[in-house]
Amino acid sequence: MTRPRILFFGYSEVGFECLSLLLERGDHVVALLTHEDNPHEKIWFQTPAVAARAKNVPVHTPASVNTPEWMERIARMAPDLVLSVYYRNMISEKILGLARLGAFNLHGSLLPKYRGRAPINWAVLHGEPRIGVTLHRMVKKADAGAIVDQQGVDLDPRDTAEQAFRKVLPCARAVLARQIDALLAGTAKETPQDDSQATYFGGRKPEDGRIDWSQTTTQIFNLIRAVTDPYPGAFTDLGPTRLMVWWAEPSAFRTVGPSLADAPHSSGVATGLRACGSVVDPPPPQNVGPALVAAPLSQIVGPALADAPQPGMASSASPTPSKPKPGTILSLAPLIVATGDGALELTRTEFRGAAAPMLHVGQIL
Repeated sequence: MTRPRILFFGYSEVGFECLSLLLERGDHVVALLTHEDNPHEKIWFQTPAVAARAKNVPVHTPASVNTPEWMERIARMAPDLVLSVYYRNMISEKILGLARLGAFNLHGSLLPKYRGRAPINWAVLHGEPRIGVTLHRMVKKADAGAIVDQQGVDLDPRDTAEQAFRKVLPCARAVLARQIDALLAGTAKETPQDDSQATYFGGRKPEDGRIDWSQTTTQIFNLIRAVTDPYPGAFTDLGPTRLMVWWAEPSAFRTVGPSLADAPHSSGVATGLRACGSVVDPPPPQNVGPALVAAPLSQIVGPALADAPQPGMASSASPTPSKPKPGTILSLAPLIVATGDGALELTRTEFRGAAAPMLHVGQIL
């Protein structure tokens, strides 16, 4: 009996794991269509090209598979089944229709939620407690086809996007292992998606890591863990200098007096911060401590400022707590910055661009 011909579109480590599974099973993979590694992207994962070349599977990296030339070449490959796993480009309906057993995609979310690009990063940014993968039929609209199978995994509220990715990775292989025989036999059961529950998100760019200090402590913390290394990172700009924030922790710093700006300013670069691209301080704690809870502004404490004399106030007067503007530097060592509802201690940072500027308490980022 002739084995069904599988045409595999894929990238990333999920693509590597799923293609490796097929090759370990002895399935007939006629070719891999993938991407050239982007020289501007940090390649921190294995790619399916490694697995394909180890088994002498032809590897192709066209800029687009939807040109007349490539559609003709793919037609000559005569695929029975098309599988797409973390392939980054759209595939035309004409190509999808070439496979008599259909075309199926493994998507990195629990569809219909988080259709589109970078679903794991978006899920972490939104503080989702659970993520996963979905095997679904490919149709014209991205990630909208009927669902064959799903598998989810719980997230810790301190997981970074990379940690979330590592949790999802075995789910992808498990789903494909469960369903590949049914896909090859043409007997996989499918359930239409509930479009009323669908959400869609586009691709993310480095600029999307810009911190809006008016957001809540939790929102900013989620942004930081969604884009921290190996992704481009969260940041705030100080003139020509960019301060990368690779990790932070909620702070319980308190200000006193009518205005933080009235307190005597300490000057100098915060301890632990360096210029010229050097990362400082230890990496973020991994899955430790309780769930993140933003400290209310009434509880934001700091003895250094509490001891500072307040203009126009008698020494015996009781200081009145005030709310600092979001982005205000509350302390230099450690570096603590006010948020929309509390404060964050920036525990792992890096200056980029111009020389590290002089920072002072009361400065607004």
